Amino acid sequence: MRARVKANIAANKQDDEVWWHESSFPLHPHCLAQDRLLRWKPFVARSAIDNEGVPLPLSDEDLTCILSVMVRAYMPSTLSVFGTGLLVWHVYCDKKNVPEAQHALALQTLLSGFLATLAGAYAGGSIANYLYGVQAWHILHGVRWVINNDETKVMLRAVEWEEPASSQRKKRLPYTVDFLTRIKAHLDLDTPLNAAVWACVTTGFYAVARIGELTVRTLASFDPNIHVKCCDWRLERDRNGLEQTTFFIPRMNLKCALGGEDIYWAAQQGPTDPAVAFRNHLQVNAAPDDACLPLFVYRFKDAVKLRPLTKHAFITRLAMAARAAKLDPLQGHGVRIGGTLEYLLRGKPFDVVRTIGRWQSNAFLLYLRKHAQIMAPYMQAEPALHTEFVRVTMPPVR
Repeated sequence: MRARVKANIAANKQDDEVWWHESSFPLHPHCLAQDRLLRWKPFVARSAIDNEGVPLPLSDEDLTCILSVMVRAYMPSTLSVFGTGLLVWHVYCDKKNVPEAQHALALQTLLSGFLATLAGAYAGGSIANYLYGVQAWHILHGVRWVINNDETKVMLRAVEWEEPASSQRKKRLPYTVDFLTRIKAHLDLDTPLNAAVWACVTTGFYAVARIGELTVRTLASFDPNIHVKCCDWRLERDRNGLEQTTFFIPRMNLKCALGGEDIYWAAQQGPTDPAVAFRNHLQVNAAPDDACLPLFVYRFKDAVKLRPLTKHAFITRLAMAARAAKLDPLQGHGVRIGGTLEYLLRGKPFDVVRTIGRWQSNAFLLYLRKHAQIMAPYMQAEPALHTEFVRVTMPPVR
């Protein structure tokens, strides 16, 4: 069963034009993964009839409107992951000869069997996302989601313990000022792509930003209502004349506030100064003043066409520079980790760094626990530092 599911997922990811799930084709038409939650219909979906069988004053257009509005709660990348999970769910149900009506409303025992079947074959996070995809499908189409939360939590915890070593992520090492300085020597900053990449990485580092907030997924995926644009930056000064550069991010993902967020940096000393890098980018990749273009757009080939900086191009170019500097390439998330560590190692207060990085949860504490260098000053016999560390890391008294 696991081999069949794994093979089907691989086939689906490689070629979304291939369709083999034919058990209920009218309900599950061929479409891209990110469209499945919307276009795949459960056996009994939302209807304009109340629980007592009395018709409601709603038309089919009204019901479609409900669905089309609700699906906007999810970003395209989330819909793609959930769509893959929905496919795996139907494969499992078909393999077990589960009636279509029981695909939704899904029973707890069936869901637990689904999780148990995938345990040991995939990463715990992937399995959890598959389950959330089934849940989102129920919610979008008005099907009750009735599960035993305690049992589900235990199952999800168990699949994390069972995940294969091959599915575990490589440790994300942080970028450092030294690493950036060394790769800079292998970037010709008069070249449009290099100028954009260098400005992007220094902005991400000193603004403690997600690289996905500064780049686009594909050349065609730029959306001015979501991604940061050439016109979305400004200089600000406080009452003491201190200056910082601020960038407005309309909305990148569900981790970003719906009304958008600001990220910012101040000029730095040394070769990694983001102010110098950004000015160079604006000069080399000068975009029309009235153009609604990505912030890190660069001139391509004939120097006339403008191309948005994709995350793939960003990571690829930095990897080439790292290898040229005889360094191991780092992952994109290491930029944000590196910026966080740099500020903490400079002795910046925890709360200040947390605010810069825009953390809303205790995930920020992971950066403290994983890096002994940050902890060292707080492990010494200095009461003031020890008190500050305890205040930040210990849970509040209830």
